[in-house]
Amino acid sequence: QVQLVESGGGLVQAGGSLRLSCVASGRTFSSYTMGWFRQAPGKEREFVAVISWSGSNTYYRDSVKGRFNISRDNANNTVYLQMNSLKPEDTAVYYCAAPRSPHFWVTAAPDFGYWGQGTQVTVSS
Repeated sequence: QVQLVESGGGLVQAGGSLRLSCVASGRTFSSYTMGWFRQAPGKEREFVAVISWSGSNTYYRDSVKGRFNISRDNANNTVYLQMNSLKPEDTAVYYCAAPRSPHFWVTAAPDFGYWGQGTQVTVSS
């Protein structure tokens, strides 16, 4: 059984920064793509960023490019999302996710089989 535990959310003013962390347990973390998604009230869950198992490849949704950075520490089974220049529209619950298969490059939510409980990010104007 895979467990993903996010932390680092909170309340921040527009223009501020937060760093989210997600610690994984239960399998060989370094073999799996890891992703971040978010869901705002009344909206569908949306893709934010993904990083390959080695960390050599990353991909972002357009609205966060240049502001967010995804990274990972395979020695500590942790993936990060550094969020800078935050905007009120970034307000959402942020989820860490992993696919069920190793070495599988995916970006769509249905392809991720494991999810964390989420951490709230609120950006005030």
